[in-house]
Amino acid sequence: MRKLIDRPWFWQVMAPLIVGVLLLGLWEFCCRHWHVPNYLFPAPSAILASFLDDWPTLLHALWSTLRITFQAFALAVILGTATAFLFVQSRALELSLLPYAVLLQVTPIVAVAPLLIILVKNTALALTLCATVVAIFPIISNTTIGLRSVDPGLLSYFRMNKVGRGETLLRLRVPSALPFFMAGLRISSGLSLIGAVVAEFVAGTGGRSAGLAYEILQSGFQLDIPRMFAALLLITVTGVLLFGLMVGLQSVLLGHWHESALEAER
Repeated sequence: MRKLIDRPWFWQVMAPLIVGVLLLGLWEFCCRHWHVPNYLFPAPSAILASFLDDWPTLLHALWSTLRITFQAFALAVILGTATAFLFVQSRALELSLLPYAVLLQVTPIVAVAPLLIILVKNTALALTLCATVVAIFPIISNTTIGLRSVDPGLLSYFRMNKVGRGETLLRLRVPSALPFFMAGLRISSGLSLIGAVVAEFVAGTGGRSAGLAYEILQSGFQLDIPRMFAALLLITVTGVLLFGLMVGLQSVLLGHWHESALEAER
């Protein structure tokens, strides 16, 4: 037991878990002590009961939202990484296109989503594009910074040996950019989920393809607030799991060779 407590990851897991349990207990106590109605602010026990009653529908909605999230995330990674590679190879191209990437980032998705849904006949594709718009900028920004953040001495050495741009990109710039790229993935994974949920809110799609946003809207119309909180809880847990997945992927890719991984273990 002593060895388990001394491990660094033990308190990284247990400390937030203990705080979460205490907050849930306080939440439950306050709702019961002051007899707060469920239609105003449900207790955790009421949220759990609602989830157990409707878990098939909620999990089906979660899968619909996750499908849009993963598609948008994959598209953002592919397009964002390719764009960053182009920016590094051509300074003129970066100066020409980067302002438009920033424009996509600062434009509210609730303003863009209705237009995309009207223009794109396929609803799933429209939702994916909306979520991609939200998620792509961190990939472009972080990867571009990483590809440019190379050791000047090593870059001069490559140039002195007349190494081509393609080989310099693969052997020098890509390894240097990997920590920045992983930081972009951590941000983009959460933004993909947010973009998918916001796009579903705007689209208001129901039926078999309904996602968690639709379930939240329906629960709000029906004043089924515990069910609404259960859907919100699924979104929150999914976001945390996506972040944890990206952290694990970073640990696998960086291992013990990069300073950021070594610093995290101290």
